[in-house]
Amino acid sequence: MACFESKNGSLEEDSSEAVGGELSSCALALLEKERESLLSPSDGPGPFLSSTSGSFQASAPLQGYDVEFDPPLESKYECPICLMALRNAVQTRCGHRFCKSCIEKSIRDAGQRCPVDNEVLSEDQLFPDNFAKREILSLTVRCSNLGCVEKMELRRLENHLAQCPFATVSCPLCQQSVRKSYLAEHTTVECQRRPMSCPDCLASFVYEEAEFHRHQCPFANVKCQYCEMDLIRDQLESHCDTDCPKAPIACNFDIFGCKEMMQRHNLAQHMQEFTQMHMRYMAEFMRGMCLNGTTPKPMWTQGSSISSEDQGHTALVSSCSGPRGPVSCSNNPASCQTNEAMQTLNEMDGRLVRQDHRIRELIILKETQAGQLAELRRRVSVLEETVKELEAQQCHGIFIWPLKNFSALLRNQEAGLSVVEHSPGFYTSRPGYKLCLRLHLQTPNAPRCSNYISLFVHTMQGEYDGQLTWPFQGVIRLAILDQGPECQHHTEVMETKPDLQAFQRPVIQRNPKGFGYVTFMHLNQLAQRAFVKDDTLLIRCEVTPRFDNMFNRDGPTVQPRGPEASISRD
Repeated sequence: MACFESKNGSLEEDSSEAVGGELSSCALALLEKERESLLSPSDGPGPFLSSTSGSFQASAPLQGYDVEFDPPLESKYECPICLMALRNAVQTRCGHRFCKSCIEKSIRDAGQRCPVDNEVLSEDQLFPDNFAKREILSLTVRCSNLGCVEKMELRRLENHLAQCPFATVSCPLCQQSVRKSYLAEHTTVECQRRPMSCPDCLASFVYEEAEFHRHQCPFANVKCQYCEMDLIRDQLESHCDTDCPKAPIACNFDIFGCKEMMQRHNLAQHMQEFTQMHMRYMAEFMRGMCLNGTTPKPMWTQGSSISSEDQGHTALVSSCSGPRGPVSCSNNPASCQTNEAMQTLNEMDGRLVRQDHRIRELIILKETQAGQLAELRRRVSVLEETVKELEAQQCHGIFIWPLKNFSALLRNQEAGLSVVEHSPGFYTSRPGYKLCLRLHLQTPNAPRCSNYISLFVHTMQGEYDGQLTWPFQGVIRLAILDQGPECQHHTEVMETKPDLQAFQRPVIQRNPKGFGYVTFMHLNQLAQRAFVKDDTLLIRCEVTPRFDNMFNRDGPTVQPRGPEASISRD
């Protein structure tokens, strides 16, 4: 029988031999039926003979095996038509071998002749060459996927291609050719057409449109270009138009001719400093309206010199102001309009003077309030420091440091940024030594301690330094707390070394030298237990001071009193 495809997809073969020479009509009929009913090893669900209807379902003919053989394919196994390894090999009466589909197509298209020796040949004279099939399926081939170095028999190739980690498939989103093993990562991390949603407005779009959406999203966080205030994009326009203290605006008297531009918070000062100039602009504007009935050119375009028209206007005003002014005005309507305009100007001048005084008062009030606010802020800062100092004195040598927003620190560490955090200060007792903790997250490219948590202790200037013995001596227990039910904390205990600078009395607020562990804990250990809970890492420091007056001191030994003595004995 011919080769067939097993249920698991691997290619199998039977043990029958090819039939050569002349065959009986019965044998020819059996072979022809077998040739039509069996599948080629790599044809898949190709042509088959229906057992119910007898209809024949045809598929596109396949040429030879286009694969890389190792060692190279011998010429006797090449199809003379497609020049590839024989697929579903058949033999002619004249002794030549062809792919089944190749020779059938040649007979139908080019005539019933053998392509090699031009002998008369019909489809009835083609016979399956099972021996050649078995030989070809036993040949060694290389996997065609780029990067794969596997070699196998040709019959195993189909199974291998279905499971090969280097096999490529088309991404359903961007149609790019991607390794099958990387498809999930590609569609979620790399694909330019992967779906995304905006965290601000919840709109949906694809990744390649993310940058465009970021510049258009109405709820995206933006900064004001003038005052750097954080806003959402929808608020930006109204903020610049009405609220921003540094946005450039025009003077309120721009319609009268003032063309000064300034920041909004400088408008009051401008109005105060240029009151007289604004009055001149306004007078020129009103004079033009009274005399010409039209809006004149502003004074800033005419220069500071007084024109002959101004002199005529002054004389006209003088004539209207004499004892016979009312008589003259009754005979000259233009003079009456000028008097009314001058009266209006005088009223506006009075208003401007009162506004100027009010602005001065407001400026003085603002300066006074600013000084009071600065003093209040100073007092609040002093009170906050006092509260922190009192809280630090209540620790009694046991301090728990909650390091919040720890995931952000890990992201900075993965990006290769320096991550250094200092804890608040704490006292070993009251009175006692003041200490603090320093934590480093070592970067992935650190030379000898990459991806480690480093933990150090620093001495600090405290309220009781003059009453204590120096250098500081004692036992320090450092722990990263397991916040799960097992409470399997990661703990290290260290003894102080009085000859180190880290334990000398600090001469600045915090001793620059610290003492601790460069490789306290590897970051991979954080995932093994519940060290991080609610995005918070808890670090515990327990300090037991020892008052040893024998170190670098002369005279009799003094026994310590107070809380330190009991701690030391413990």
